[in-house]
Amino acid sequence: MNYRINRKTGDRISEIGIGSAYMFGAGMDEAVRALRRAVEGGINYFDLAAGDGATFPIWGEALSEIRKSLYYQIHFGADYTAGTYGWSLDLETIKRSVDKQLKELRTDYIDYGFIHCQDEASDWETYLKNGVYDYILSLKKAGVVRHVGLSSHTPAVIGRIMDDAEIDMLMFSVNPAYDYGQGEYANGTVDERAAVYRRCESEGVGISVMKPFSGGQLLDEKQSPFGQALTPYQCIRYCLDKPGVLTVLPGAKSVSEVESLIAYYDQPEEALDYSVIGTFAPPEAGGKCVYCNHCKPCPMGIDVGLVNKYYDLARAGDAMAAEHYRTLEKNASDCVGCGHCDSRCPFSVKQSERMAQIREYMDRV
Repeated sequence: MNYRINRKTGDRISEIGIGSAYMFGAGMDEAVRALRRAVEGGINYFDLAAGDGATFPIWGEALSEIRKSLYYQIHFGADYTAGTYGWSLDLETIKRSVDKQLKELRTDYIDYGFIHCQDEASDWETYLKNGVYDYILSLKKAGVVRHVGLSSHTPAVIGRIMDDAEIDMLMFSVNPAYDYGQGEYANGTVDERAAVYRRCESEGVGISVMKPFSGGQLLDEKQSPFGQALTPYQCIRYCLDKPGVLTVLPGAKSVSEVESLIAYYDQPEEALDYSVIGTFAPPEAGGKCVYCNHCKPCPMGIDVGLVNKYYDLARAGDAMAAEHYRTLEKNASDCVGCGHCDSRCPFSVKQSERMAQIREYMDRV
């Protein structure tokens, strides 16, 4: 397992986590075994926007004895007072639901208390008016909530809330379908979604990824909006290549499914290559580097994807990106314009021209 540091909090978070949407369906015994296998495999981050209230006793049974070594996302607005999942903006309902979750999880604190599922500007306005955000802050002051998170599918709403509130972690729906305008939660343009990634990286806000497989559609040729299936490993690598992303949170409900996720690290590089998405990228995505590194190897030894990422982040206002760029053993100044990367790029990026732009820009900042 590899880990990434949340710059806002200092937490060392596993690149692969577990979502809780499906775990309750396995039953107590199998689910407990699956969660314990996840921890044995190095997973330490869990999202608890569960599909059903039966989830929380499972986590309590499986992980309460090692709770202090794990990180939980708990959502203020996910309502389990009636047992099944519901969504609420009512303060008293949210208080009862959070109290119920903590009791059944056998814990007395929340690592990341999430402003839950804010997809419309009106949701945030109601959240503020009803005092829910103030309630999260009061629990943070008391030490019950350690950090504040935000869950949303909508770039414009994310921007609004990040302007208004101090956010330490964003839960965002990330996959090639949504980024390219396909699917129920494909909110925002290609550029608007890319701006979310870059802002989070620039401000040190970590991203935890929900729906990395687009609800399973990307794994099924018949359901995929592109008419072609991707593998779970291609989807995970796609997410981890996005600026700001710390952890990817697929759902799982068995030991075998958990082991399949952990096997990501056993895959050869060619099994992780998602450059095929370049064949169905929309016109507005053409000519934009997605850092897939399909252009490797550069004859001059330049990590073309990383050079592009630091350039994009520097232009978005990330002062650290320029410093990271300068520490690279090879950068745009070493490009000889041979065109090797141009010929291999599935997104039609004219990288040799872009390297000249990057060199000129980075020499100025």
